[in-house]
Amino acid sequence: MPTLYAHPFSSYCQKVLTALYENATTFDYRVLGPNDPAAMDEVKVIWPFGKFPLLVDEGQPVIEASIIVEHLGLHHPGPVTLIPANPEAALEVRFWDRFFDNYVATPQQKCVEDAMRPDGMHDPEGVARARQALETAYDYIDQRMAGREWAAGQGFSLVDCAAAPQLFYADWTHPIAERFAHVRAYRNRLNTRPSFARCIEEARPYRPLFPLGAPDRD
Repeated sequence: MPTLYAHPFSSYCQKVLTALYENATTFDYRVLGPNDPAAMDEVKVIWPFGKFPLLVDEGQPVIEASIIVEHLGLHHPGPVTLIPANPEAALEVRFWDRFFDNYVATPQQKCVEDAMRPDGMHDPEGVARARQALETAYDYIDQRMAGREWAAGQGFSLVDCAAAPQLFYADWTHPIAERFAHVRAYRNRLNTRPSFARCIEEARPYRPLFPLGAPDRD
């Protein structure tokens, strides 16, 4: 049984958790935090950068969220195929997975990290650029999602595992305007998908930790 080191409030951890819950994969969940202080020490021994999620499967570490999801598909497959077998379709899925990580998560995290800086150390110009990047990303996704249920392929995939937490937190950070109706509808579908809805509930106790202040919704 694989072991996952993760935190319920982390978007990248939620990406992996969504994939695990989607296929009802059995795993040992080591929640990083004060209730299991040894868990973070174990992570740092395995991966000196101390970043998570981290999967250990048959004694071998698997690092980075997208790679973990691909690993699960190879070694612990379930009824939902998150990476299409067709190489062209798989390439499309991988592109959109990278899109949500690089063009939604990265600027969103810039805004959050800036809010955590001490007075006098803020970067308003950088935050303004990050917010503009999110606007550009929302517009691009809106065009993509017109007439689509899921972001790539013929069904729920790795892309949607990535998009669910990234759009969830991005809308908290820089609200998705009403003019991006397709993005808003897609986010709503993701939020009600049982696998990700479970992630939302598991993360709910940690909302006071959100540096920008979690909105009273979702």
